[in-house]
Amino acid sequence: MSESDWDTVTVLRKKAPKAATLKTESAINKARRQGIPVETTQKFNAGTNKQHVAAKNTAKLDRETDELRHKTVAPSVAKLIMQGRQAKGLSQKDLATQICEKPQIVNDYEAGRGIPNNLILGKIERIIGIKLRGKDIGTPLMPPGKK
Repeated sequence: MSESDWDTVTVLRKKAPKAATLKTESAINKARRQGIPVETTQKFNAGTNKQHVAAKNTAKLDRETDELRHKTVAPSVAKLIMQGRQAKGLSQKDLATQICEKPQIVNDYEAGRGIPNNLILGKIERIIGIKLRGKDIGTPLMPPGKK
């Protein structure tokens, strides 16, 4: 028994408080009473149930006078698509199946309602053989390799 030292003192400490308990109202008040500096900041939109907040520039959008629309196919290009398709003896459905698109897309492009897409215009160019994009619109499309 001579090995044990009665003069040694072991101090058991409490575990440090978790972050969640430090954030409680009572913990904040206790720290204030003790004179510990406490910094409290509120997060933006904290405690609200707003998921969709109006953007800051809504007034700017309201003042906008131009009507915002998608650019559509030019009437001249629409007419060229129709003439080229008819010259090849194709229906809108036939042209649509050859370019792997829906017939409604071809209809929209010929009516001038379609939103220009270079991939679709390129496919139509190859089938009807008429240039629909760039400088020389309406000229016959040259086969690849001949320029």
